[in-house]
Amino acid sequence: MKKAICIFQAAALVFGAACVFPVSAAAGETGAPTGFPAEYALYAHAVSGSSDGEAWHQWQSVHDEEFYEENPNEKYFFLPSSAGDGSVDIYNGFSDSVTVNGTEIAPHETESVTYTAGESYSVETPSKTFTLKFMKSGAEAAIYINNPDADGNGNDLMTYLNSNKDNKAAATGAIVTPDGKIDNTPIKKIKGRGNTSWGKPKKGYNITYGKAVSIAGMAKNKKYSILPNYQDDSLSRNRFLYDLSDAVGMPYASDSRYVDFYVNGYYWGSYQMAEKVEAGSLVTDVSEDDYLNEDGTIKKDFSFIAEVDASAGDGDYYVTCLGGVKVTIKSPEIDEGKPGYNEVKEYVANKFDKLLSTSRTAIRKSSTSIADLIDLESAAKLYLINELGKNWDSGVSSTFLTYKPDENGNYKFFGSPVWDYDNTLGNAVGVSRDLSNMGVSDYEKYTGWWCRYKGKSASETMSYNIINNLARNKEVLETAANVWFEEFVPAINHFSGKTDNSLIADELYSAQKYYSLLEESAAMNYESGWLLNTGSWIAARNPMKKAEFDFYTGEYKTRSITRYGSNFKGMYNYAVDWMTSRAAWLSNEMYPSYTGSKEKLDIDRSGVFDVNDITELQRYLAEYIELTPLQAEIADVDGNGKINVEDVTQLQLIKAGFITE
Repeated sequence: MKKAICIFQAAALVFGAACVFPVSAAAGETGAPTGFPAEYALYAHAVSGSSDGEAWHQWQSVHDEEFYEENPNEKYFFLPSSAGDGSVDIYNGFSDSVTVNGTEIAPHETESVTYTAGESYSVETPSKTFTLKFMKSGAEAAIYINNPDADGNGNDLMTYLNSNKDNKAAATGAIVTPDGKIDNTPIKKIKGRGNTSWGKPKKGYNITYGKAVSIAGMAKNKKYSILPNYQDDSLSRNRFLYDLSDAVGMPYASDSRYVDFYVNGYYWGSYQMAEKVEAGSLVTDVSEDDYLNEDGTIKKDFSFIAEVDASAGDGDYYVTCLGGVKVTIKSPEIDEGKPGYNEVKEYVANKFDKLLSTSRTAIRKSSTSIADLIDLESAAKLYLINELGKNWDSGVSSTFLTYKPDENGNYKFFGSPVWDYDNTLGNAVGVSRDLSNMGVSDYEKYTGWWCRYKGKSASETMSYNIINNLARNKEVLETAANVWFEEFVPAINHFSGKTDNSLIADELYSAQKYYSLLEESAAMNYESGWLLNTGSWIAARNPMKKAEFDFYTGEYKTRSITRYGSNFKGMYNYAVDWMTSRAAWLSNEMYPSYTGSKEKLDIDRSGVFDVNDITELQRYLAEYIELTPLQAEIADVDGNGKINVEDVTQLQLIKAGFITE
């Protein structure tokens, strides 16, 4: 029979005893938990030999999605990547000695215990015998957050936060990287985040640290969003498309890391720690006071961040635009009654209405230009990200636009940053009634156009969905074909492992590298109790004929059927294969519209391979010019992932006829 978990210390499991609260270890005691009371349980530290009191977590049993224990006598230590491969410091929270793998631990003392990941051990306590298994993550960091009394009334942090998305609290904690470095910067505020995702048992949160901190090599920032990716069995769709947007040069791409998340000593699963969409930090060209003159009056023109968000309502700073489109003003965010509250709303509404109205007109009149209202390149990239993913929420929610001056000082919209793509890349089934109304019957497949249908019925010619309008706009589509082949395709080739593109390797990893960072963390996530099958909204992982496209020959082909196991590896591979196959289909469709060179070795994109291409590569190596992702792919002649003088030599030999391509 399942045993209900007593909710205390962020729904932490008080194992092997009733829900009682004995005196915790003394604050500041070396080698003991100090961020929360240490109850009748065993606790492991993230780093061996550390005196830190925050980065502790207790053993726990597998839980279901309502946090009921599956078997209270079977325990796990879900260790972060910083833990030693063969030993870990364990604190004994029991009032009697406990022996773990031959090591006796006195009550309220810490000892180093050897272990082998994946093996089970018998642990004797005064009251019962437990089975203990160790699992260890390979994630890029671990995030610990502690507050056992979040509301001042004895409610632990997660119980308090999860009861209401508006609840917020301060906390202590630790950021721990695989090399064992610990950052104990306190948390100024943590609160719930998300719309539909907030109703799921594994939730996301916005975290504000007391000062700017770096998460596993990310640029220092104060504000982060920790994403559960609960509805994405690959735990990676957001990461793939955020990093892809960075690799193709979209402004304000959110950097992120795979992390393991612990609260008040309890392991909550594998998460994604991402830079929060925020003025001044992620969106560096916008600040909260951009709308004000020095004398406090409202500027004639100013920068802002807007989000198309159909769920905007009470508590949100938003405007309702043409067609009933709700646009949340993310910055400047002004409290009601404060100077500029109404003026900013009116300004944003007028600018967005103008963009909607003109983009609608441009569908009927090709002579109507939107170039003065929105940056065409970033608009094309925003459209392509949504088209690649077949994003169900395209133009409906989490669609961000930044309004700011261009390089000539003219204010216009820029399509960025990207956000919220866990239901993309073949993950969602959609709503059958809506799909039928749009005239779409292949939504779950990697073939077929999407954005030009999303947001309007099949019988209509006009739409109030901004991405739909961009997807049917002549100027955007002309830009999109070149952007696709010169920036997206090289990045996706790198992601798939077809090439090793040094130019974008820091922004976008290969699918295999992402998997290596996530594999053990995902194993812990699903072993702890979260489910791979997360409901009827998620599409079946049916067998797939993977597709490929050759840029130089224009050949599109599919392979034999690939079948996917009902485990994490199968689900992850499905997401990767769906993405690369969709990219191949899109390449096949857009190939006739591409106006650039399709010649091999044509680095300077002149249409022929000649001595000028060798000169172009030499100029790059001398740091006189930069290369685009496509040029970098072509310039790596020997395919070793590096662009150097050896590639120049290869080109010279090919040009001289001594070797063939």
